[in-house]
Amino acid sequence: MKKLLLILTALAAGLTATGQKSTVSCTFKGLDGDARIVVSSAQGGRLMPVDTLKPNAKGTISISRPVADPTMMILSLNKSNSPMLHLLVMPKERITLAVDYMPAINQFNITSAKGSENMRVYKDFTNLLVRTRLWTPEIPFENSLDSLLSANTGVLMSAFLVTYFEQAFEQYAPLYKKIRDGLIGKWPENEFVKHVDSRVRTTLVAGMEAPEIEMADRDGNPRRLSSLRGKVVLIDFWASWCRPCRMENPNVVRLYNQYHDKGFEVFSVSLDNNRDAWLKAIDDDHLVWPNHVSDLRGWSSAAGRLYGIQSIPATVLVAPDGKILARNLRGKELENKLKEIFAQ
Repeated sequence: MKKLLLILTALAAGLTATGQKSTVSCTFKGLDGDARIVVSSAQGGRLMPVDTLKPNAKGTISISRPVADPTMMILSLNKSNSPMLHLLVMPKERITLAVDYMPAINQFNITSAKGSENMRVYKDFTNLLVRTRLWTPEIPFENSLDSLLSANTGVLMSAFLVTYFEQAFEQYAPLYKKIRDGLIGKWPENEFVKHVDSRVRTTLVAGMEAPEIEMADRDGNPRRLSSLRGKVVLIDFWASWCRPCRMENPNVVRLYNQYHDKGFEVFSVSLDNNRDAWLKAIDDDHLVWPNHVSDLRGWSSAAGRLYGIQSIPATVLVAPDGKILARNLRGKELENKLKEIFAQ
């Protein structure tokens, strides 16, 4: 099961902020008599306990804190591998929750949430998790969560929950955008919203226009990606020191030779910082196309930053009209895509 981004819960530092008091009353079912509820914040990507509470005879804990801005409180049990509850609390809210602890699946499930729109959405999220872990639902969890968040794009909690899809961002980029558009006007300085906004603005996905790349080639002359407009172009981010890149190069050479006369070009962007090593690798791997560029700044490559490259090999396939067709196609996937394109 994918995890929500802990780094986003840095807002929990607001637990110590001054402001109007908010209260949360949480009644648990299914806890044993020794259970304690740990209240934590996330600081620097790590959970930091700030309080430990003993439920009363009815299983209820109460939290009262000054809250000046949206604040994330994280609840867990005083045991290893505890599930977590993320409570997004707004100033002056009075939240009442009923929570079932389900030890068989090690999951908290919110059965009732009053006084908070954010916690209503989070309740539905925990319900989806429980249904998924208890049985195989007719609709996959990802589809159900997509539908839940799509129906609540103006609710701040959605900007947190959408990070469930962080590792599949390209697939769920439209959902990120809908949530960003629904919240950026109301919460432009909120850390959750800023993260979603940054992902939308800086990540390139299929259908978007490929940004211009202009860099010096191996002879020191400027080359532009846009000069290849009208061709199907593979932007190939690589480096001489990258073993997986070098292992993929023969496949790219073979596909270039197969489809070049039909309108296929390769635009290679090196993340090298050693000119001699870069040029030697081009010759050794028989990379015969002319479009080799680099600013020799390694991971600080301007083109790499522009395209959000965090690992290599990385590819971007661009259509003749300059729009992105796909990202990170290699090996058989790249071969099949080119076969499909040129068969048409």
